[in-house]
Amino acid sequence: QVQLVESGGGLVQAGGSLRLSCAASGRTLSSYVMGWFRQAPGKEREFVATISWSGGITYYADSVKGRFTISRDKAKNTVYLQMNSLKPEDTAVYYCAAGGGPPVGWGRISTYAYWGQGTQVTVSS
Repeated sequence: QVQLVESGGGLVQAGGSLRLSCAASGRTLSSYVMGWFRQAPGKEREFVATISWSGGITYYADSVKGRFTISRDKAKNTVYLQMNSLKPEDTAVYYCAAGGGPPVGWGRISTYAYWGQGTQVTVSS
């Protein structure tokens, strides 16, 4: 089992920044890939970014590329999502997730077996 707890959400004006954190506990994460997803009201959950725990390989959704950065701190067992130049359309509940498998599946919800409870991000215009 892997337990994930997100923090760092809040209300920010368009153009501002936030950093989300995801603290992981339970199993060792060396074989896992860690992802961030988001779900806006009335919309399906969508992929945001992912990072392989061991090698630090990252992938991003086109909508956030160049604005968001995913990283991990192995000593703290924590994954971060630095979000810059935020837009109102970034408003959503953001979820941290842990999973495994080949890179081709890292953008899929089904790849991730463990999920956090989510943290709300609201960007005002």
